[in-house]
Amino acid sequence: MSMSNFTIDIPQSVIDDLRRRAAQTRWPIDFANDQWSYGTNLDYLKGLVAYWADGYDWYRHQRAMNEYPHYKAVIQGVPIHFIHAPGKGPRPIPIILSHGWPWTFWDYEKVIRPLSDPAAFGGDADDSFDVVVPSLPGYGFSTPMTVPGINYWRTADLWAELMGNVLGYAKFAAAGGDWGAAITNQLGHKYADRMIAIYLTMTLALDFTDFPKAEDYAPQERHWLERGRHFSAAESGYAGIQMTKPQTLSYAINDSPAGLCAWIVEKRRTWSDCGGDVEKRFSKDDLLTTMTLYWVTQSFVTSARYYYEATHNPWKPSHRRQPLVEAPTAVGVFPADIMRFPRRWMERNFNVQHWHEFPSGGHFAPAEEPQLLVEDLRKFFRRFR
Repeated sequence: MSMSNFTIDIPQSVIDDLRRRAAQTRWPIDFANDQWSYGTNLDYLKGLVAYWADGYDWYRHQRAMNEYPHYKAVIQGVPIHFIHAPGKGPRPIPIILSHGWPWTFWDYEKVIRPLSDPAAFGGDADDSFDVVVPSLPGYGFSTPMTVPGINYWRTADLWAELMGNVLGYAKFAAAGGDWGAAITNQLGHKYADRMIAIYLTMTLALDFTDFPKAEDYAPQERHWLERGRHFSAAESGYAGIQMTKPQTLSYAINDSPAGLCAWIVEKRRTWSDCGGDVEKRFSKDDLLTTMTLYWVTQSFVTSARYYYEATHNPWKPSHRRQPLVEAPTAVGVFPADIMRFPRRWMERNFNVQHWHEFPSGGHFAPAEEPQLLVEDLRKFFRRFR
């Protein structure tokens, strides 16, 4: 398999159209919603979209992205975009970092250089990694994606080909959160013999019908059980739509910058460790760079379909051995994440060798707490060098 160099180059006409649409938004009424109880708050959204229309400089961020080496490859008929940053050290470990929704590959930007070139950031060159950061199929520049049925466990097959057949790594490591955690779980299950180890910033089951029982939670973990129940009851409506009728939703989101912004910024606020002020974790530029990546690639529709494909193409085990995930596993727990499975359940189903609970951070770990995450990745993987 071959790969080709890729440069991000969004035409000015696309950005001009985005600004025009943002400036001409027809706003709905909003009231009694200061706490975002009904969804995204109108006043906040108006300010963010106004800056998107007149102030936000996409090309500054595009230049920053193009400082990294980007590539594209077609794997099983699916276009895959990825960054490949070789390590600057004597024995770098190849690692693939998988994002989730509503993330993009750029959520890993703050960890790429510290992992690939630790000495430049006050670390030890012996801790270096060859860092691979792909865009999930149908996300960002891994488009246009027209192959149905691609979900998290199919993505693991694509990643195995990317790391082996395209980049030539016989063995490699993997890490991820959200869908990226599900992909990483599958790599550790199906491809354990090719995995150096895996690192999870979110705990998920391989089989989405197999959840821990209440008795699996230790007394000190009961708040995580309640947090998971609250998420299922009050915060999962987006998933219900994206698992059932993603195409219907996408006509509105693909046509309206304000609609796209509203759909995503509410998750950035609710799922991060921001205490209700999203800009404590993400600047307006951070938020709008995420929105713009979805907008200019018109990838919301296929990112939403990723949920549908997971629901309608259920996971099937590659083996029935225990633990199901045989690759050495590390778990990084961030206190404001949306859910966490109990440790005893994880240790039954995963080959858990490292468990670390962080003092801060939420669902978007590499963007929220990059230094903490980098330090723990270095620590865990030292034993495999």
